[in-house]
Amino acid sequence: MPNGRRLVLLRHAKAEAAGRVSDELRRLQPRGWRQGMAVGAGLRQAGLVPDTVLVSSAVRARETWQKVAEALGDEPEPDVIVSDELYGARAEEVVELIRGTEGRVRTLLVVGHEPAMSATAAYLAGSGEPTHLAQVRTGLPTAAYAALWVEAPWSGLEHLGAVLRDVVRPAWPE
Repeated sequence: MPNGRRLVLLRHAKAEAAGRVSDELRRLQPRGWRQGMAVGAGLRQAGLVPDTVLVSSAVRARETWQKVAEALGDEPEPDVIVSDELYGARAEEVVELIRGTEGRVRTLLVVGHEPAMSATAAYLAGSGEPTHLAQVRTGLPTAAYAALWVEAPWSGLEHLGAVLRDVVRPAWPE
């Protein structure tokens, strides 16, 4: 895909249980730290190192990105945009945020929440392997991501305008 763009929609890693603090302030569990590191290593290995990262302002999403970034190591540091709008966003709102991405960006990573990440992948996926399509229609577990290929410029991203290339749902060590 020499002229295309790559979009990675990542659900945050495993967070502490709800109820002890407000939802936006929930932090990652130690398992989530390991998941974030594994995601970063997997993105690097798959050639999906982001140029720009759009991250929900929720603590668990920002901590997920921190762990992913640690695992990316000596890769060039991407532009990072922390967005309050990603928290609680619907698929169409996530797509609108993606449309604002600079044209020079070849790989965009979005770190957000369910059901928005899987719903966004399902909204955009005009084609893809049936098992991957089924996974984004049913939801992404923590620290799983959907990788889509987009031919249009970010500003022209449309419903069913991408190819769902992969859904990565590794088995995480406890």
